[in-house]
Amino acid sequence: MVLPRINPDLLLAAQLPVVDFTYTERDVAIYALGVGAPGVDACNPTELPFLYHPDGQSSIKVLPTFAVLFANNFVVLLSKVPGLHFDSNLLLHGEQYLEVYKPLPTHGNIRSSIRISGLQDKVKAAVLELEVLSHNMDTGDVLCMNRITVFLRGAGGFSTSSPPFSYSERKSQLNLTPLSKPSVPAQELPPDIVIEEQTHPSQALLYRLSGDYNPLHSDPSYAKAAGFPRPILHGLCTFGYATRAIIQLCCGGDPTLIQSVQGRFLLHVFPGETLVTEIWQNKKESVATFKLKVKERGKVVLSGTVRLHPRGSRL
Repeated sequence: MVLPRINPDLLLAAQLPVVDFTYTERDVAIYALGVGAPGVDACNPTELPFLYHPDGQSSIKVLPTFAVLFANNFVVLLSKVPGLHFDSNLLLHGEQYLEVYKPLPTHGNIRSSIRISGLQDKVKAAVLELEVLSHNMDTGDVLCMNRITVFLRGAGGFSTSSPPFSYSERKSQLNLTPLSKPSVPAQELPPDIVIEEQTHPSQALLYRLSGDYNPLHSDPSYAKAAGFPRPILHGLCTFGYATRAIIQLCCGGDPTLIQSVQGRFLLHVFPGETLVTEIWQNKKESVATFKLKVKERGKVVLSGTVRLHPRGSRL
């Protein structure tokens, strides 16, 4: 099937619809379980508060990466955008970036506005970037911004001139200074902290209860048709695992210390595999750099950077 070419003028002029998302304390707890909390110790005092509080469920803590759910169905939305033509089976989620402006409430009615913040023609693929700004409809507070980068394989080659088309207009509500470039990259040094967690064989089936029902993560025949021997774990689930590790080990269990999380998806994970999170600390800039590896295959599946509020971080 030959798709029409992407029309960048029509695409960038498109008004994307707002997306509403309503959730309760139950959804917050199910998400925490989906990204591995509370680990092997159900009484872990650092992570049990994401699932239980003696004063009631309305008092539990919310993992900041719960906010990635606010734009869960972006693929369906993209399929309806004028000027954008792609095969959803060839879409790859390349990167996820999250900025947190306010602690997420334990329940809420969220409205998100979506804009296209980037588009590049890579000839064999198109790289599309979306920014999703979410606010609490009950209070009016702006809560967070997700920036999603996807690779649309087979959708490149739409440029009508040289050099290939490239557009970028990122926005942020955080006044973040650029990170300094170390003389030796952190990841060439031994990590400061290492933590291992084995995912459950049913981890993808649990995570999908938070709203990502892509059959690649649940249907064996669908996974085989996509080239995998069995269903794979959601990339955003591993994103949650890495952030949890940093909250536990660098923030004393306080999720409100997270300012931003950036992650690049590098390889798939099979449910049941062991995730090894390696963390490098930059105490001067309150930054934690991380790599997430699959122990059984020795492969890096996710890498990224977390910025912390200087107050209270244990870096």
